[in-house]
Amino acid sequence: MPTIDQAHHWYPDLDPVHGFDHVLRVYRMAERLALVEGADVEIVHAAALLHDAEGSATAGGEIGRSNHHHASSEFARQILEAENWPPERIAAVQHCIRAHRFRDNSEPPQTLEAKILFDADKLDVIGAIGVVRTVAFDIVVGQPVYSEPSQLFISTGEKEPGEPHSSYHEYIFKLSHIKDRLFTAAARAIAEERHQFMAEFFSRLAAEERGEL
Repeated sequence: MPTIDQAHHWYPDLDPVHGFDHVLRVYRMAERLALVEGADVEIVHAAALLHDAEGSATAGGEIGRSNHHHASSEFARQILEAENWPPERIAAVQHCIRAHRFRDNSEPPQTLEAKILFDADKLDVIGAIGVVRTVAFDIVVGQPVYSEPSQLFISTGEKEPGEPHSSYHEYIFKLSHIKDRLFTAAARAIAEERHQFMAEFFSRLAAEERGEL
């Protein structure tokens, strides 16, 4: 079984979005959900430690990030084969990792363990942590924290030419929909309060930027 100490070497410490601190939070949340939902904790632990091992958004760039779930799945296979895991359990971990990306619906989570990894990873992009991670990412990549979204973006998710993708855009496009995409009852219960906090923050941000408060 991969250990937390071992996983520390696979992730950057200073990546504000997909660094080792993110992995630890997902690991702990995934364990919490697995115990409540009755999942295979060993599969969940391995998948959580390995799910972002390749293709950090800030370190690897957006191209690397877009394929990171496949690259991390292959990395997981190598790690687990070296530990003599049975092929069927390696495949179970790989499915969890391939199915965890929000922007890729080509392989939806089919197993309880995959649903738990998806949910734990998504809970980390809402609430206070989600706000901090979103703002940190935009600062790193040179995007604004707030920019007034176009009507096209509000209606379709497509930006006008030259329109930035601010933290507020990310809230409209992705973060505001997270709680409705979760699979497990335990995760949905946690998401309600986190979503409310995040929604209030971005509502306040927009109002202050517009001079309404």
